[in-house]
Amino acid sequence: MPLDLIHISLASQRLIGLSNGVPLCDFPVSTALNGAGEQDGSGCTPLGRHRVRARIGDGQPLGTVFIGRRPTGEIWSPEFARQHPQRDWILTRILWLCGEQPGFNRGGNRDSQRRYIYLHGTPDDQPMGVALSHGCVRLRNTDMLTLFELTPVGCRVEIHEQAIEPLISSRTPTE
Repeated sequence: MPLDLIHISLASQRLIGLSNGVPLCDFPVSTALNGAGEQDGSGCTPLGRHRVRARIGDGQPLGTVFIGRRPTGEIWSPEFARQHPQRDWILTRILWLCGEQPGFNRGGNRDSQRRYIYLHGTPDDQPMGVALSHGCVRLRNTDMLTLFELTPVGCRVEIHEQAIEPLISSRTPTE
């Protein structure tokens, strides 16, 4: 059953995926260290209504490194990360977002798609539930795999500041 709505809460640092109102997944995330904002160059996570514009990375191995939305042929490891300490790691899969609200998160210098706002995997040594990203929504790689498999192009994504309670008590052991 594919997701038709993904809720992301900055206050709770959580993502909940729903299909016809039924929660199918509930994951901790890491959104922007700089908080909420739509301005290009702000390093903030944009609020509001979005859609998944593209699914990138289908069939790639867990931990695949992406640069410019293309797999590099590299697989993340702690040793590899020590060799490249300045990289902002985009791993495993990418769900590229497109804003749905002209003038707010779509168009001009407030365009989520042109800002390359993604949901993506991140190194396993990075904390979840803490805002540390440069604007994207980071997930554990295994959680990103699950989310990717459930999420079609066109799925609605709502990003907001309000807290949300976990909707699924028994979740995958990634926290």
